[in-house]
Amino acid sequence: MRRPDGGSRHTNKKPVRSRAGAHPIREEAQMDIAILLYDRFTALDAVGPYEVLSRLPGATVTFVAEEPGAQRTDTGSLALYADAPLSALAHPEIVLLPGGPGQAALMDDGPVRAWLRGADETSNWTTSVCTGSLILAAAGLLDGKRATSHWLALEELGRLGAQATAERVVFDGKIATAAGVSAGIDMALALAARIAGEEIAQAIQLGIEYDPQPPFDAGSPAKAPAAVVELLRTRARLFA
Repeated sequence: MRRPDGGSRHTNKKPVRSRAGAHPIREEAQMDIAILLYDRFTALDAVGPYEVLSRLPGATVTFVAEEPGAQRTDTGSLALYADAPLSALAHPEIVLLPGGPGQAALMDDGPVRAWLRGADETSNWTTSVCTGSLILAAAGLLDGKRATSHWLALEELGRLGAQATAERVVFDGKIATAAGVSAGIDMALALAARIAGEEIAQAIQLGIEYDPQPPFDAGSPAKAPAAVVELLRTRARLFA
C-alpha cells in the first residue's frame, strides 16, 4: 500500500502478542481511502461516505485534488480542504468521487481522469456518489457495467457507456455507485459491510445514528408529486 508521501506501506505485519502471550492478535491492515475534491462538488456526496468509511478499522482518509487547498462546494458557502495532490495517493485501496455541478469540468481528458484510470488499476474499490459516476464513465471505467447516478443524470450515464439503473446503490465487481447525494451514506455502509463485516457496519451506522425518518415521502421521482418532480427538472435546467 502507498502512503500519502508516495512511499510504500507494508501490510503483512507481524502479529502482536496478547498480554497473556497465548494468542496472537493481528494488527488491523492500514487502508488508504482517497476522496476527490474539486470546485463545485456537493458537500454531502463527500462528507456522508467520509463519516462512514473513516470509521472502518485501519482506515486513513485523505481528501485529494489536482492542487491541495480549499475546494468550494456547489453552494459556494462551504469549502473542504484537500490535503494532498492526486500524485500523493496514486494507489489508494478505495477511491471515492463525489458529484456536483463542478463534475462537468472534469469530463474531458486531463489530470483527474488520468489519476482515476491509474488508481483503478490497483484499487480494491472504485466508488462514486451522484454525478461522480459520470466522471467514472467518461474515464472509461463503467463501460458495460451496471451503475447509478442522480436520477436527473441517468440518461447521460447511459450515453457514456454504462448500464444505467435507477437503483439506490449498485455494485458491479469492484465498482460501487450511489444515486443522488444522501445515497452515498447507504453505499458507504454497504461497502463497510463487505470490507469489515455486517457487525462493524451496523456499529458504524449506530455510531452515527443513521436512522432516517424524513418528514416527506418525496425522495425519488417515483414517489414525489408530479409537480415537485417538474419543479426540480425546471430548476436543474435553469441552473445547469
